[in-house]
Amino acid sequence: MHARRGCASAARARGGRASVASAGLCPSDRGGTVTSENAIGTITMIGSGSAGATPDLMRVSLSIETRGDTVATAYARAGERADAVVNSLRADGVHGRDINTSGLTVRADTVWTDGNREQLVGYIAGTALTITLRDIADPGGKAKSPADGGPAAIIAHAVAAGGDDVRLGGLTLTVADEESLLARARDAAWDHALAKAEQYVSRADRTLGPVIEITENISGPTPQPRLAFAASKMSAEAAPMPVELGESELSTTIRVTWQLT
Repeated sequence: MHARRGCASAARARGGRASVASAGLCPSDRGGTVTSENAIGTITMIGSGSAGATPDLMRVSLSIETRGDTVATAYARAGERADAVVNSLRADGVHGRDINTSGLTVRADTVWTDGNREQLVGYIAGTALTITLRDIADPGGKAKSPADGGPAAIIAHAVAAGGDDVRLGGLTLTVADEESLLARARDAAWDHALAKAEQYVSRADRTLGPVIEITENISGPTPQPRLAFAASKMSAEAAPMPVELGESELSTTIRVTWQLT
């Protein structure tokens, strides 16, 4: 009995994005079966995994905007307010490496007159800071309280120091050690892909061989709700605004191809 050269059978499982290609048993022209001398094949599976943790790092966007009759006056006022904010942050234990000047502007302040003409009324100077607050969570996974030097108190003190010229642009929460979080997500994704592959090859009466290829797609951390408000109506003793940390999550998806034996 002779088989046609190149004859193959393929079993596909589309729901799990799996494909098992085999050159093992082929039907002959006479209805019998023969075994190919070189039985080979591969299986490719998609695995996904995620890992979450309480955020322990907060980045706050804060800006200062002042007006003056001259460029020098507006610029000097902005500098004074920025110094007050930075001094407040340092007094609350924020290190210099975690206070970053991310913007500096000076522009004309104009209005439109009844004659539809633009009129100069002064100048506006502004500066922006990006502030990183670390170790913001207590052992219970909640934000540290204002009494313990938590993020809400640090932000409130900075706003009060800058006065009505301060604007908060928002905040983001994340995990300082993202690599550990990603390692857990990768383990979960691998286990997911491997479990599906083993199920399919068992049904196909084959076994998994060596891994041929791995590709990865990482997403995250998941965005946290942003907090944004103007400080122009705040009193000199701004009360801390509650901060809820929630959970930060990293996800990864892998595509693994095994050789079949």
